Amino acid sequence: MARAGLSAAVLVAAAADMADEDGIDGVTLSALARRFGVKDASLYSHVRNLRDLRVRVALLASEEMTARIADAVVGRSGKEALVAFADAYRAYALERPGRYAATQMRFDPEEVADSAGLRRSVELTYGMLRGYGLREPDLTDAARLLRSTFHGFAHLELGGGFGHAREVRASWARALDALHVALANWPSHAPGEEEEEE
Repeated sequence: MARAGLSAAVLVAAAADMADEDGIDGVTLSALARRFGVKDASLYSHVRNLRDLRVRVALLASEEMTARIADAVVGRSGKEALVAFADAYRAYALERPGRYAATQMRFDPEEVADSAGLRRSVELTYGMLRGYGLREPDLTDAARLLRSTFHGFAHLELGGGFGHAREVRASWARALDALHVALANWPSHAPGEEEEEE
């Protein structure tokens, strides 16, 4: 029988907080049950297993992060939109490290098929890139470049990987300057490579 006051939403919110405190690997059903003072079995009325719990944390984080990015880029275009998008992305990753790490999990398509947050994230990314006049396959290539840059920078920053005395924020700003130049001057297709139809 489900314990009064427990629900999937309550458990996922608590697990997301645990992820930020202890890392996503620290989120276990036993640890979550201890937090609520219940037996592990009490959780199975609300989540199927540990994988289900962590995926739900990732989807929650995706929705939170996407909402933050959407608020940041509204009414902006070009470099202004790029910087707003990137700054919101980095801020979320630094402020919510466990939740952010959860969003980097590999998902089975059926696990995320109903995720409005992930769909909106793709829409925001491609919408911002269309402002640079890009079409497929360049949209996908550019989206991969942005994700690699944003994630790589945030991952290194979270892990203390930038030991040089230069202020990290200054390097971030210059990286965004370079991305803007790259997007604004996107190279033409390699010989023999045809554009894909949208």
